[in-house]
Amino acid sequence: MARPRGVDDAVILRAAARVMGRVGPAGLTLAAVAGEAGVVPGTLVQRFGSKRGLLLALADQSVRDADELIRRVRRTHDGALAALAELLTETTTQLATPEAFANHLAFLCADLADPQLHERALAVHHAQARAIGELLAQAAGAGELRATTDVTALTRTVQAVTAGAGLTWALDREGTLGQRLRQELDAALSPHLPPHPADDPEES
Repeated sequence: MARPRGVDDAVILRAAARVMGRVGPAGLTLAAVAGEAGVVPGTLVQRFGSKRGLLLALADQSVRDADELIRRVRRTHDGALAALAELLTETTTQLATPEAFANHLAFLCADLADPQLHERALAVHHAQARAIGELLAQAAGAGELRATTDVTALTRTVQAVTAGAGLTWALDREGTLGQRLRQELDAALSPHLPPHPADDPEES
């Protein structure tokens, strides 16, 4: 039987992500998500079955969102490194405050102990790694990075730097998370940038 028209699942899942950032695992309830989405709790039970079902649906949506974000940043940026910076900052839009970062991190820690949620978190991680690697390879091919850049190793470095930048920022709270990510990304890429013509001995 067709589901009656109403609030889309995607709207409810975005509302769930906002609630997760505000209240953390201990405060997440179907009632809180329903209130944020403007529906009754019974709607969530009908569509997702339980809070765990909602979390699994949100995890599946996160995998789809990661792939869509990758496609979008590629369409809207001419340079591969500009697209990479946009990709990394866009993935943290739900983590705009240290409190939201801490709450989402608490959910990730829970995901690591749950096989089904871990599988989905790993899928997002792999999707991001593929996107980072492809953008770095494009940058090397276009001369934005040195042609000799070890793209595989740099991909791992960029992912590690991204995760570490978030934790450091949540502790020292200097600037915004987006600013910190771009700063640390620039530092990670700097040794791999081609020499400026003014610095090239052959140009002297």
